[in-house]
Amino acid sequence: MRFALLLTAALIAAPAFAKLPPPTDEDKLKAAAAAAKTAWADKIGSYKTCLAQDKAVANYRGNAKAVGLTVGASTASLPACTDPGPFVEMTPPANKPLEASGAHSPPGKAVSPPSTTSTAAEIAGGVKKPAPN
Repeated sequence: MRFALLLTAALIAAPAFAKLPPPTDEDKLKAAAAAAKTAWADKIGSYKTCLAQDKAVANYRGNAKAVGLTVGASTASLPACTDPGPFVEMTPPANKPLEASGAHSPPGKAVSPPSTTSTAAEIAGGVKKPAPN
């Protein structure tokens, strides 16, 4: 009975130990874009919190002066709130055409023809055949 129970538990738990395939370049770009968007959202949240804190301190100081209380040290030594600006999306690098010499060609797939007007025979060193009349 114990053996059957252990066998059943092992069969149920087996998928948990399965290995996932490595992420593709597209998946990596999507993850990087999501991380950048999350980091920007965190910066916006910190900026809005900073503005709210400044407003609360100004309100407290104004109310304290109105009542005649002495207010503590100034916050002039603290850094000012900095706006992170709008979110700029990451764009994937465009595939560039291969150069004629191939000296600085990118390792990616060529999506356009090389930047030369030479025929394959001329590049290989052969003679170009004349066009039939």
